[in-house]
Amino acid sequence: MLNLRKKILVAIDGSPLSDKAAEEAVRFAAGIPSQFKSKVYGLLVLPNAPRNTFTDFVPARPITEQEKWGELKERIFYVVEKIAAELEVPLETAVVYGDPAEELIRFAQKEEIDVIVIGSTGKGFLKRKLLGSVSHKVVRDAKCSVYVVRG
Repeated sequence: MLNLRKKILVAIDGSPLSDKAAEEAVRFAAGIPSQFKSKVYGLLVLPNAPRNTFTDFVPARPITEQEKWGELKERIFYVVEKIAAELEVPLETAVVYGDPAEELIRFAQKEEIDVIVIGSTGKGFLKRKLLGSVSHKVVRDAKCSVYVVRG
């Protein structure tokens, strides 16, 4: 194994499971013995902005443009920012809109990510078949390694 810097992408959504995945990602980055610092990217994927209908006189602004966004963003990224600071791991956070699995894969390809860390709730077979699973789609379609954190 080469001792080079690794780029680690972690899916963030503010849930306890994503906090667990964030902690795993940062600890993974901190535990890689190398002269180069590994970097963690925390990515929050929000659903596409709601479409306006002809009955909407004043279209709703996306959550990222609302007054409460600063406080909400701070709470969502709190765990990953805290542990990255404690372990002195470089961290970059980003917020994008779209389908979570597609955006995670797109970001990973664009940034040449080495490993994606994502939480999985371990929902049952039937629910996964009906609704799909973000972690399953990422594992299936990602071109890099994927580390799944179970809840």
